[in-house]
Amino acid sequence: MKRAILMMIIFLIITNQAFAVRLKDIMDIEGVRGNYLVGYGLVVGLKQTGDGDQTKFTVQSIVNMLERFGIVVPKAQVKLKNVAAVMVTAYLPPYVKPGQKIDVEVSTIGDAKSLQGGTLLMTPLRGPDGKVYAIAQGPVSIGGFGARGAGAQAQVNHLTAGKIPNGAIVEREVPMENLNNLNVINISLRTDDFTTTSQIVDTINSYLRGNYAKALDLRNIALRVPPAYKNKVVQLLGEIGDLEVIPDSPAKVVIDEKTGTVIIGENVRISKVAVAHGNLSVEIKETPEVYQPYPLSPGQTAIVPRTQIKAKEQKAKLVILEEGATLGELVRALNAVGATARDLIAILQALKAAGALHAELIII
Repeated sequence: MKRAILMMIIFLIITNQAFAVRLKDIMDIEGVRGNYLVGYGLVVGLKQTGDGDQTKFTVQSIVNMLERFGIVVPKAQVKLKNVAAVMVTAYLPPYVKPGQKIDVEVSTIGDAKSLQGGTLLMTPLRGPDGKVYAIAQGPVSIGGFGARGAGAQAQVNHLTAGKIPNGAIVEREVPMENLNNLNVINISLRTDDFTTTSQIVDTINSYLRGNYAKALDLRNIALRVPPAYKNKVVQLLGEIGDLEVIPDSPAKVVIDEKTGTVIIGENVRISKVAVAHGNLSVEIKETPEVYQPYPLSPGQTAIVPRTQIKAKEQKAKLVILEEGATLGELVRALNAVGATARDLIAILQALKAAGALHAELIII
């Protein structure tokens, strides 16, 4: 009990402290973006864990590949279990040059059981414009294993998806503007709070000792490149990225009813209200009884259910939350009534309906 109280006190102390974050962790630069790549390929070398005969596109892919090597095989005669058709995906970071390597992910699209021990054959990776930007090939790492016997099996991690570190070579560069030639930099924030945006603008202008940054809206800031940083925009962005601010955020309560998770923001406030909460449990128990007719009588055997219903209601505990109660006071009060995660969801929804919860209630 003492340990639980100590952990709750530590939690309240941590949530009440304001932490500064670097600008690079909450901002993006317009035009500096990556791209997703995708391709269709074959993984070979599997040990009887590949696609079955019903996966027609795998058989067709093998036939087409062999024809390119000058080997003609009738499609009906192809019986393979050591080959799997896969989709290969990758993320192409910004400013990557031809010859550099990127990681790829491999996922089965047929009925293959495992990619353990397989090797991806040369696979072109295309962008949204249909052009090939990288070529992937190499042994697939699934980070686990599987073993199967006649009556049992063992498996560690997911066997039908894996990765190839540095498994693709970039063949084409995505055209991007040279940052050092820019006169105005557009900064996009990952936050959506006016206070935080204004604070970032003031921090940048204070560092540059001038009126160079200007907020365009809730999430975007226009930054004029100072004369001292002409043709040195990369250096400017590096210095600005290390500046620290204390982000603010609106009061929010997020509820995930599927898992019973509740997240309460530090700015949540409660009006003066009394909370009473008690649990009602109903137990229904059925015991079937069999009735047999007398020998040689015209009756039939019948099953009659006997139902027992038991209801138990816990005594409700009443607590009063004073006006302007903080997150810590809310947690202490709900712990006082013995609220579980499910109870907490019901209480928060009731507080919102009563107009006592001054926060945005989000249910996901």
